[in-house]
Amino acid sequence: MSSLERKSHRGQAVVVRGYDIDTDRIIPARFMGRITFAGIEEGVFADVRRAPDGSPKDHPFNEERFQNASILIVNKNFGCGSSREHAPQALNRWGIQVLIGESFAEIFFGNCVALGMPALTASESDIASLMDSVELDADQEIVIDLESMTATSKLGQIAVSMPEGPRSQLLDGSWNGLHTLLSAREEIRATANRLPYVDGF
Repeated sequence: MSSLERKSHRGQAVVVRGYDIDTDRIIPARFMGRITFAGIEEGVFADVRRAPDGSPKDHPFNEERFQNASILIVNKNFGCGSSREHAPQALNRWGIQVLIGESFAEIFFGNCVALGMPALTASESDIASLMDSVELDADQEIVIDLESMTATSKLGQIAVSMPEGPRSQLLDGSWNGLHTLLSAREEIRATANRLPYVDGF
């Protein structure tokens, strides 16, 4: 399997409950004024994780039992608001590699796919059961399979879904636009050489 392919994932999960959690809550705007994404994970959920004096609040991302989580479980319309790609970048750099939720904002979903992060949906009842289970046993392993489109936990197996186009991109590695572009460098160069407004410049 290519390192770019995303066919399955297994890991622990963290639960963040709430509807319409927007990108400003995921990563407040003051953390976006940097040249690179390096260190941006420090700002994940900053305003709901820390009080103004810097002391920790009661938030799942502060809990020791969730620090090894690579799967984020959420409710409806996660990632709404501004289209900032910093939100999935910050989550990914914190350690999240897969999201499962009731629904995701469209642009946030696209930004996740562009990072190779599956954002999968499941029914409201299945999400509720999975959230309860993870909160009771944070050490359990959850297995995500993009070929069978299932998520398996100690509860058993549930169906997950995502649009077929992004799913295919994750399965074959073409989600990585730069890699796809570079792998076709000879074809691109040949095409460029045939164009009168490119040749000679």
